[in-house]
Amino acid sequence: MGVGHSSLSSCSVDSLCIIAFTAQPKTSSFSNSNRQKPLFPTKKHSPFAVLKIGTLNCARVAGEMEIGKGIAAAGKPIVDLHGIDDGLIQKIVYDALVWSSLHGLLVGDRNDQRSGKLPGVGMVHAPIALLPTSFPESHWKQACELAPIFNELIDRVSLDGKFLQDSLARTKKVDAFTSRLLDIHSKILEMNKKEEIRLGLHRSDYMLDEKTKLLLQIEFNTISSSFAGLGCLVTDLHRTLLDDYGEDLGLDSKRIPGNTATGQFAEALAKAWTEYNNPRAVAMIVVQTEERNMYDQHWLCTVLKERYNVRTIRKTLAEIDSEGQLLPDGTFLVGGQAVAVVYFRAGYAPTDYPSESEWRARLLMEQSSAIKCPSISYHLAGTKKIQQELAKPNVLEKFLESKEDIAKLRKCFAGLWSLVDSDITKKAIEKPELFVMKPQREGGGNNIYGDDVKETLLRLQKEGSEEDAAYILMQRIFPAVSPTFLIRDSICHKDHAISELGVYSAYLRNKESVIMNDQCGYLMRTKVSSSNEGGVAAGFAVLDSIYLT
Repeated sequence: MGVGHSSLSSCSVDSLCIIAFTAQPKTSSFSNSNRQKPLFPTKKHSPFAVLKIGTLNCARVAGEMEIGKGIAAAGKPIVDLHGIDDGLIQKIVYDALVWSSLHGLLVGDRNDQRSGKLPGVGMVHAPIALLPTSFPESHWKQACELAPIFNELIDRVSLDGKFLQDSLARTKKVDAFTSRLLDIHSKILEMNKKEEIRLGLHRSDYMLDEKTKLLLQIEFNTISSSFAGLGCLVTDLHRTLLDDYGEDLGLDSKRIPGNTATGQFAEALAKAWTEYNNPRAVAMIVVQTEERNMYDQHWLCTVLKERYNVRTIRKTLAEIDSEGQLLPDGTFLVGGQAVAVVYFRAGYAPTDYPSESEWRARLLMEQSSAIKCPSISYHLAGTKKIQQELAKPNVLEKFLESKEDIAKLRKCFAGLWSLVDSDITKKAIEKPELFVMKPQREGGGNNIYGDDVKETLLRLQKEGSEEDAAYILMQRIFPAVSPTFLIRDSICHKDHAISELGVYSAYLRNKESVIMNDQCGYLMRTKVSSSNEGGVAAGFAVLDSIYLT
């Protein structure tokens, strides 16, 4: 991909797309109370409890930190990496690896076949950036302010079954996976089943276009928005490293915003569980048969149990098909246990449905009274095609009343087009480096770049089929590139990198009452600039945090 980059693939469970930018450090004046740093996470002292102390949420940052005067210097690292002594780097790396091991910043080792099935087997530190990536405070604030607006938009879109079905009608003809999801959605509509309690745990991904200095949205994830758990830990790791080495590096740990994504996601799940009103019911995590990112999920389950006394069970779609039972009143039982909340960390890709068993499980859950996160309508509302439809003129106005909110959303929209637009298709063939082709897929590794865009478009034109409906075209975004230290498999190396900011959010509604609509922390991901794809678990990217400038 070279030094020019664009929107990458969807970021779910094990796969994460990456891209972003850095900016010149700028003096700030906000304060941060002293954090306790317990040796080991416990009920009283967990990383997620500690992170609440001195947290820099968006509202506070606006008042406590100077608004940046533009980002003309975007691309410069927060510190001159060439001037750091090698001995100091080795000390920081060693401390980072020890901290990660002691605090659960872990993933399963791909070299151990059991690491995706058994906890405690084949654990390695998660791939991480050694130091945080600089990020303009003004754009951080913008991304945070967009979170509740996008939450409300997705909820309203999810209620318009006709809009979802009509928008995806052409895609359904050529995309078997989307077709099966739409079939389930149609059955729920035919039942006239209302999702009165609706829960969304989302992540909106952004990058800063280097030329225009605009913060542009890559996508909005409504299913399996992963790495809230490990993302919080990376934030705390970087704060700890800057507490210890900040004077040597000329960096201040207070410039790293607090990250309470896991705590707030747990709070949303617990509140949904409470709304379901069955104290004996459990929350069920739908997982893949092999999950090397299980510790990210276990952090969330741990906080749910310790803070809210909500018990969780982990089941694959095949296990749900085998053990699931739907009672006449809509109660959903799995292994004889009533399920209040279903939280999907699987089910977003065709590979999650290798047989009819998995599809039966998905339909059974949708037919039940259990609260789904996401419901089938929320899932469809997060597809690429719906993202493209919402970017059309006058479409947002169908779902939102506030002109101010609509303007804020439109400001972050990148160029999005259907392949039926012959003028855009012609431009993409002439200059494919300026576009990305995206299918209706989550999980990474699906997008088409560069000359492959041209070749795919020409093939589709030659065949004259409706396969073009399986894709959308998106403006290719070019973020700034900067040097950084990346650590994977205990090896640290310096490379030119790009980053992407993901902002988590939670939305919970019971009929007309909005119980929660909040921005919930963030995820920064960084990868070498020479790679199109950006999966953390796939070996392309690392977990990171941000340093406000």
